[in-house]
Amino acid sequence: MSTLFYGAVVSPTSLTTYLAAPHALLSVSRVTGDIEWLEEDVSASALQDILAKHGQAGAVDLVELKTGEFLMPGFVDTHAHAPQVPNVGSGQQYELLDWLTNVTFPMEARFSDVEFAKKAYPSVVQRIVDCGTTTCCYYSTYHLESTKVLADIVHSRGQRAFVGKCNMDSNSVPYYVEPSVEVSMANTRTIIAYIRALPAPSPREPLVHPILTPRFAMGCTPQLLAALGALAHADPALAIQTHMDENAGEIAATRRLFPPASLPPPPAPPPPGCAGRGTYAGVYDAYGLLRANTVLAHCVHLEEPEVAIMAARRVGVAHCPTSNFNLRSGCARVGMLLDRGIKVGLGTDVSGGFSPSMLRAVQDASICSKVIAMQAPPADGDTGFAGQQLRVATLLYLATRGGAEVCNLEGRIGSLAPGKAFDALVVSVRDGAGNPGVWGADLDDALGMGTPGREGARWKTEEDELRGHLERFLFCGDDRNIRRVYVQGRMIGGKEFRG
Repeated sequence: MSTLFYGAVVSPTSLTTYLAAPHALLSVSRVTGDIEWLEEDVSASALQDILAKHGQAGAVDLVELKTGEFLMPGFVDTHAHAPQVPNVGSGQQYELLDWLTNVTFPMEARFSDVEFAKKAYPSVVQRIVDCGTTTCCYYSTYHLESTKVLADIVHSRGQRAFVGKCNMDSNSVPYYVEPSVEVSMANTRTIIAYIRALPAPSPREPLVHPILTPRFAMGCTPQLLAALGALAHADPALAIQTHMDENAGEIAATRRLFPPASLPPPPAPPPPGCAGRGTYAGVYDAYGLLRANTVLAHCVHLEEPEVAIMAARRVGVAHCPTSNFNLRSGCARVGMLLDRGIKVGLGTDVSGGFSPSMLRAVQDASICSKVIAMQAPPADGDTGFAGQQLRVATLLYLATRGGAEVCNLEGRIGSLAPGKAFDALVVSVRDGAGNPGVWGADLDDALGMGTPGREGARWKTEEDELRGHLERFLFCGDDRNIRRVYVQGRMIGGKEFRG
């Protein structure tokens, strides 16, 4: 059995292009939750013929989308702190290190109480899902039992995710620091095994994965980083996430704590021209923590040797513009990273970022790129992404397929294509969604502006109209415009969800 969606479909195809198909027909297997096939242009009169072509004539489960509704891939949030969601909107006056001490660590310390975690995390996860995030890279606290609770809730809600227990045995407040390397590593091994033992909802793959999570270099002793590197070396499939080059004070502290002479040689010698010792990236590389399944959050203040080693190690970057603005960290040069072939996705970084919505990350990524573009010298011709504002196609890509690449899941998610999992959103930019910030597509119809090609119409073609609807959603939308959230073919959130 299959579920068929008939109507508008939006899906990224490259960093500069995307599919905008006003009359698409997409089939999802109810057994596997995968996309079976996609026909990009099906007129109403040809619908039955196309169904017959695919052996699905007769009675079918058909979902017809209205004008102003469209399907798109779910968002991939490559960096979020689950225990910080209760703090969203707090501590706006601080920069990073003072914000951690005065706002973040006191909240995270509360998760030593497992009952507190059981009460807080269900709301945390559902809020993030309802914002359209189908895949999320979660940081937990360093508490083992509370991290198990987070993994259980993510698993039970059906979200695709990476869940990591923080490793942090140094340079924290006295009441919130791991007591030893041994305890940190024992709990890390336990949570990895626990998450991997969660039953997979699909015979094809688990939805929830463990991820190694050194909080940041300055929060770990050399001995802990060495132990984490050894664990990573023994388990190549284990993903890694951490912070890097976020804030000037953090970078200075890292250099002071890890002078080049104190670092071991990297387990894998750096390629020629990639000598990163003496840099923040060089610290992680020395301990074997930079590789293709590493997610580096922020990367605002990069030096050239760091960019070279990141490209050589094929790491991914979680661009967190809302947090970078909010904590006065700076503007990451995303265009430069894209030109160097480095994988980039977007992250909300709650609660440094003050919204759990990836739409806010999209909007701030656009503004960040415009700030950089205003400061860049005039470009002659097509010079790539560096120094340019990010286009709508690029923003869509970063929020979906780019994030999938950062998570090494691009073969399964990030776009709506046959063979991939149906991780998708049903979006509505109709007036009935109830978002006063979005001019409803049905209001265009009522005012005679909504039928493409007619005199007085806003759009020349239906494809132009759909592209306009996507742009409205990305720049003015919120959770009210997300009607349904699907992961692996199962509806798990959105305004129509009644789970």
